[in-house]
Amino acid sequence: MKAMIIKSFGDSSVFESAEVEKPEIKAGHVLVKIAATSVNTVDTMIREMGESLPLSPALPAILGMDFAGTVEAVGEGVEQFQVGDQVYGCAGGLANLPGTLTEYINADADLIAHKPTRLSMREAAAIPLVGITAYEGLQRSQIAANKSVLVHGGSGGVGHIAIQLAKHWGAQVFSTGGGDEQIQLIESLGAKGINYKTQSVQDYVQSATNGQGFDIVFDSVGGENMLNSFEAAKLNGQVASTVALVSLDLSLAHLKGLSLHVIFMLIPMLHNANRKTHGAILKDLAAIVGQGALKPIVDEQRFTLAEVGKAHDHLSSGKARGKVVIDI
Repeated sequence: MKAMIIKSFGDSSVFESAEVEKPEIKAGHVLVKIAATSVNTVDTMIREMGESLPLSPALPAILGMDFAGTVEAVGEGVEQFQVGDQVYGCAGGLANLPGTLTEYINADADLIAHKPTRLSMREAAAIPLVGITAYEGLQRSQIAANKSVLVHGGSGGVGHIAIQLAKHWGAQVFSTGGGDEQIQLIESLGAKGINYKTQSVQDYVQSATNGQGFDIVFDSVGGENMLNSFEAAKLNGQVASTVALVSLDLSLAHLKGLSLHVIFMLIPMLHNANRKTHGAILKDLAAIVGQGALKPIVDEQRFTLAEVGKAHDHLSSGKARGKVVIDI
């Protein structure tokens, strides 16, 4: 089968076309013919940083984590899927799990779910990693109706899903963006937009919460921005971060009694632990899509499998609007 592989880590030119052996079905897995895969920031990080990331695969490697496709074979012990089912999930592209930049994947059945019927393959492939991340972050932060939620980076891959899920669960949602286009996108998703370049944290906390702070701050920007999250959260509030690889002074978090949740959705794949949780979340996300409450934004630029390097560059450029998807 066709695949794009890497034999070294580095810039986007490391991808090369290859013929690799089609995987054989094994117990607990389903063989999926991939229709589309999406590019996540972690994919570009693995490609660039290589051995310095403990989740990077051994070389030569097939990268890519998200996918949507059709079941071609079902392994022993799998009862929830049949040949011909359309499925989606995040099931490879790191450690010892071959990725999705190829025609077929032998996916752990616990890591996938039936594709939302309202979505195309391209749209479905855009959801798994960011959808599970947003879902887990909000649930761990005790999302509930009428709570106030601030999403940092609401126009990004994780952020635009987090806005929609928070709205679905009845929260009052606000979100930061860096310009008119981002604010327009954020508000089209149902959140109140906040331009972080023109409004200070103190200003928007005052205008949005009467100075009390937000019940939940979902920080998909992370890094030094977590200090803004601590400032924006109410006393004994909840902060969820997807990018916590940073050294910070936690004094403010301590003084406000904040609960900090670090969201790293790759743990079940890396450690083969609680993988059924991901399948269950994807099933619930499909139901939410079916209710018309969730729809991923897919960048309008299209890429073929052979153009994966260009797809990576497009995501890294910061010019993509929504998720970058590759057609297989």
